[in-house]
Amino acid sequence: MAQKKPSRAIKLFGTEVPEGKRRELSAGPITAMLDNGALRYIRYRGVEVLRAIAYIVRDKNWGTYAPAIVDLKVKQGKDGFTVSYGATCRDADQAIRYHARIEAKSDGTLTFSADGTPESDFLTNRTGFVVLHPLEGVVGKPVDVVHVDGKREKRTFPKLISPGQPIFEVRSLKHTVMSGVTATVFMEGNKFEMEDHRNWMDASYKTYVCSLLDPWPYTLPAGQMFAQSVNLSIAGKPSRALAKRSRGVVQVALGRVSNWLPALGMGVPMKEAEAALAKANIISAASPSHLVCQIDGRETGQVAAARAFRALKEKTNLPIVLEIILPAKQPADREVSEIAAALRESGLKPDSQVITQAHDLKSFQPNSPRPPGPTYEEMAAAMRSAFPGVPLGGGMLCYFTELNRKRPPQGLFDFITHTVCPIVHAADDISVMETLESLPSIFASTRAIIGKSPYRLGPSSIPCRDNPYGAAVAPNPDNGRVCLSNLDPRQRGLFAAAWNLGLFAAAARGKLDAIALGSATGSQGVISSSGIHPAYHVLAGLGRAGRVKTIETANSVPGKIAALAHQSKSGPVLWLANLTAEKQTVKVRGFSGGAGVHMLDENGFGALTSDSGYLAKKGRSVKKVSGIELGAYAVSRIAAS
Repeated sequence: MAQKKPSRAIKLFGTEVPEGKRRELSAGPITAMLDNGALRYIRYRGVEVLRAIAYIVRDKNWGTYAPAIVDLKVKQGKDGFTVSYGATCRDADQAIRYHARIEAKSDGTLTFSADGTPESDFLTNRTGFVVLHPLEGVVGKPVDVVHVDGKREKRTFPKLISPGQPIFEVRSLKHTVMSGVTATVFMEGNKFEMEDHRNWMDASYKTYVCSLLDPWPYTLPAGQMFAQSVNLSIAGKPSRALAKRSRGVVQVALGRVSNWLPALGMGVPMKEAEAALAKANIISAASPSHLVCQIDGRETGQVAAARAFRALKEKTNLPIVLEIILPAKQPADREVSEIAAALRESGLKPDSQVITQAHDLKSFQPNSPRPPGPTYEEMAAAMRSAFPGVPLGGGMLCYFTELNRKRPPQGLFDFITHTVCPIVHAADDISVMETLESLPSIFASTRAIIGKSPYRLGPSSIPCRDNPYGAAVAPNPDNGRVCLSNLDPRQRGLFAAAWNLGLFAAAARGKLDAIALGSATGSQGVISSSGIHPAYHVLAGLGRAGRVKTIETANSVPGKIAALAHQSKSGPVLWLANLTAEKQTVKVRGFSGGAGVHMLDENGFGALTSDSGYLAKKGRSVKKVSGIELGAYAVSRIAAS
């Protein structure tokens, strides 16, 4: 029987589950996108004022409910728009319904209000409005604050990422949108506070209802209605003519030779040790610089996993970076000794190691005491005693947030590491790609924390590695887009190839020393039981490039196209990734001579999922590189011939 050809949705996203419909609305100079009940990209004369206003409902594990929307009514008038709808959020244990109304006028005002009523006692970590301020034109800029007690204060949006909430007890926030124009956000119905959303890879500052200083989760009583609203007011007139923004061709120009390309590795989780060993040849073909493996002291089967890692090292001839998780139930030296004994029995000799403890896999607020467990100093001393001469890393196996809140002493470790995850707070396609905007801030903030220590990132992928904010990762039985799930269908599609190129390109610009992408096999992997995923070719193409110098790129619209250039023996190599679902035309400058072009797109999906040597074959020859068209989430490699 002939195998059914994958649909376009499967090629792009790995799932047939569609995203909700979006609609552009306008009110004079104000425009906004209506997306599943929320407003996104609220702009004034084309300049982004707010990234979003949304009414969200979260459970006790910070999982976000997908609202079931009914009676949606949208009226677009000449001078404004109105939206109203009802919504219900429910699971097997509880439910809440709310009614929302949005009204925007051409005079620069917008109101978003909602009345909520729990149908049962409702246990939640947060229910109500969040307001997102964008990064461009906002990072490090002044903001005027009015607190709930009426006190006024002049503050700034943090430049480096704040580990805790920079502003508490908020009633309104006012910032400059452009010269001569200000925007004021007034929030009613409860107190609000701001957190630096970049901690979690979100491209925004988030002001949210209630306070994390108060106990959570909290219970909303059944049948007790509560009301909240967000009011936006834009005032003033631009003091100069606005520059026209390009709506068509994206321009990418090659510049001077710069820093070294980061070493590119691949993760191998403990539970995937045997599966990865079975795919050793495909792993070798990708030419990663190293493998990041893991021994979890809380789990059984440590010797068996370590033996598989040893065999994998022998078959691939690749260095092993071994992450070690201490259970944190006994002194560090005792727990390290037990794991060291398992490694001796297995015959595995790691080339470098990373040490952490179980309590540091979970999150806690910056003003809270650190949970009991071995200190950085105690863990480092135990590791150096048990594994003399082996380079030792510290930091976090979870996300930058935790590194920012549990900072290792400078100079204690030979290198510092953490990971990132793009589906902590939102899992829709646009939000996931937006997370790439936060990376320059994350890398700069990490460098400020760790000084001159070598900086490594990962393993990181779209599916989350762990959930520091709840008891477990979120289930995903319907193969959808789910926050904090370790199963994300987009890992299997072209979407992941584009996102991974964007991640690596940002790491190269941030001058990181090394990065590991996802894992070899499993839900975060690039190799399946029957073939490979498109993201494999990004890793393989960059892995085979080796440690070469990067070439600077100027990109006119980085939100649409990710660009990375590096040297090769034949000349420059330019990688481009379409970060959108729409076809993009890219005009290339500064690439002299002919080239071979490889395209990772839906038209060649069959080869991408079956041929691990796709990029090693000759690409389409062009005599001159001047422009290229990229389909939805397509990736192109243009290599000088």
